[in-house]
Amino acid sequence: MSQSPKMPDLMKLYIKSCVIGFVAAAVFVAMLMWFDMAGLWGLVAGSDVGAVAVLMLWVAHGIVFAGVQFAYAIMSMADRDDDDDDRGGTPTRVWLAEPVRVRSDDRSGPRR
Repeated sequence: MSQSPKMPDLMKLYIKSCVIGFVAAAVFVAMLMWFDMAGLWGLVAGSDVGAVAVLMLWVAHGIVFAGVQFAYAIMSMADRDDDDDDRGGTPTRVWLAEPVRVRSDDRSGPRR
């Protein structure tokens, strides 16, 4: 029997973030419906395509929440980096640009 290849850790993190994001979106959409924000429950219940509207709300919010969850997970990895020392480097001199006067031989004045 052959062994299946191991899934990379980044893919595991992405799938986990997507699951968390879509679960959070389901809770969020359920709360929108439960508290009847902006009369949303009345619109959905009174429409023949209400289920499609709820599905679209869930998918759209799921994409956003999953993206935020994945970004948070990736950015929080920097906090766990132990090889980062805060000693700084050698300071470098920064040369700032200074304005220079330029003369023009054109005496005709501004063009209109």
